[in-house]
Amino acid sequence: MGKDTNSNRKIRKKAFIETFKKTFGNVSQTCKVLELDRSTYYKWLKEDEDFKNEIETVEPKELFLDFTESKLVEKINTGDTTAIIFTLKTKGKSRGYIERKEIEHQGGIESTLIEWKPASKDEQ
Repeated sequence: MGKDTNSNRKIRKKAFIETFKKTFGNVSQTCKVLELDRSTYYKWLKEDEDFKNEIETVEPKELFLDFTESKLVEKINTGDTTAIIFTLKTKGKSRGYIERKEIEHQGGIESTLIEWKPASKDEQ
């Protein structure tokens, strides 16, 4: 990838962070896309506090959920019945779109253990 100058390294780190976001925090995939050795990534984390802070602020789970939700909305907009039903069952519970009743129990549970014994000959 050419000479590793300070300027080149900054560009590569910036590209890493952008690709890291697009791969939802998958280090292996990010390194593969950028043809970068994982050891370089870990070296950057160790030696560059700004890079480390930027990586830590990326929230892969939230990015992935946002991306997935956007795909669900796309499906709903095209009239996809399955997507519509799924959304109503998960987001429309308060309006009665449920298949089962969810009961939330609060408080303790008391039980008594009953031991079973076979009847003796005298009791028969």
